[in-house]
Amino acid sequence: MNRRQFLAAAALSGLASACAAPRATGDPAAFHTELRVPPLLEPEVGEDGTRRFALTMQRGRSEILTGKPVETWGFNGPHLGPTIRAARGDRVRMTVTNQLDEASTVHWHGMRLPAKMDGGPHQMIEPGATWSPHWTIDQPAATSWYHPHPHGETARHVYRGLAGMFIIDDPATADLPARYGVDDFPLILQDKLLAEDGSPTGDPSRGTFGILGDRMLVNGTHAAFLNVRTERVRLRILNGSNARMYHLAFADRREFHVVGNDAGLLPTPVEVDRVSLTPGERVEIVVTFTAGEQVLLRTLSGSDDIDEGDFDLLKFVAAPQLAASPRLPAHLAAPAPIAVPPNAVVRRFRLNGHDAINGKEMDMSRIDEVVPAGATEIWEIENTVYAHNFHIHEVAFQVLDVDGEKPPAYASGHKDTVYVPPKSTVRLVVQFGRFTDPATPYMYHCHILRHEDSGMMGQFVIVEPGTENQVSRMTATHHI
Repeated sequence: MNRRQFLAAAALSGLASACAAPRATGDPAAFHTELRVPPLLEPEVGEDGTRRFALTMQRGRSEILTGKPVETWGFNGPHLGPTIRAARGDRVRMTVTNQLDEASTVHWHGMRLPAKMDGGPHQMIEPGATWSPHWTIDQPAATSWYHPHPHGETARHVYRGLAGMFIIDDPATADLPARYGVDDFPLILQDKLLAEDGSPTGDPSRGTFGILGDRMLVNGTHAAFLNVRTERVRLRILNGSNARMYHLAFADRREFHVVGNDAGLLPTPVEVDRVSLTPGERVEIVVTFTAGEQVLLRTLSGSDDIDEGDFDLLKFVAAPQLAASPRLPAHLAAPAPIAVPPNAVVRRFRLNGHDAINGKEMDMSRIDEVVPAGATEIWEIENTVYAHNFHIHEVAFQVLDVDGEKPPAYASGHKDTVYVPPKSTVRLVVQFGRFTDPATPYMYHCHILRHEDSGMMGQFVIVEPGTENQVSRMTATHHI
């Protein structure tokens, strides 16, 4: 029996707290702060129907530990940001104002949109400036998110608190729990190192992985509990950590259903008792509760460096009487599978150390790949060292295999971020969009933020088919 199997068996037998790390106490009484549910950001609707959302990056003070206010960063408040919710077909315009004393960006992670609206390191927002990207949402229902993406500073800006969820609805979606804050909850998972005064400490740019904290926050709340009032609850879980990988399971090892990956729903719910998420990945699950019960959600330790330690994350408290919930649908409104075309272009990427892809560190002026609009390609990601993952802007992909093995069923849907285990090769079938811009690039990179910042990132442009050889391999940086 290996270490991970032993810990799972211990949890089943009620012995987890005896053999787990100190933070995994298994004591529900330790969870005494009600979970903060980020407010929904209400848009202004223009005469043309455009939904206008306003975000302000700002400093503030919040209590990560009760009674110990510390400086944090946030959107429209002191820490994290509101949840944006829009539907397929909506025209949206974001007004992003930077009230920090340094430049930053806001990247719409998981969005299919023009490169100039993507919010990567080429769309820097100077202090006091406002950026107003706009696009029409045309993608399946999904849980995406927004966060800064300044080259070399992403880890620090996210760690200070700049992150929020962006939910995409689709009228064609099957009948899943969807009442925000009632039976549909966002869970932003982050780990922190905290000083004695409660302030986040540590250097996100040092060490092999940067920050691996021993204090677990959910929606910025430490030692949180969530009151449950319905039989079934949909949890939209985001790994918003700088580096930590989570192996999520309930303390009683109950089974639950995965209904969605990063970029859309699965064809059918998949029953599991554990899911794994690396930084940037999202998963949607539906959990069934019994009236009056209490249960802890935790992460179990692994053996890949970024997943060490057993930690309790969140306590669920079910009301004495629960409102009835509809049955979980047998089939979901999933996007169509991404088929591998005959003679598909294959691009290969080798992750070197923590600061290069294919032997090259990130260069803001260099275009690494040129892709024809609407293409479907195979990308092979080879990891020659320790744990990494891989995120591609704008696209949706499906995992073909990891070292020749198919992914677990719960991770077989549309994604935009994938774990690449140590000394392994992951193959993806990647579906590119049709927004063309030969001068403005999208990014691909490791989403362990220390690695991204230190150069494990490349750039690609999407162009009109047939013009690939006419495109300059150099581009300019740009600040707003």
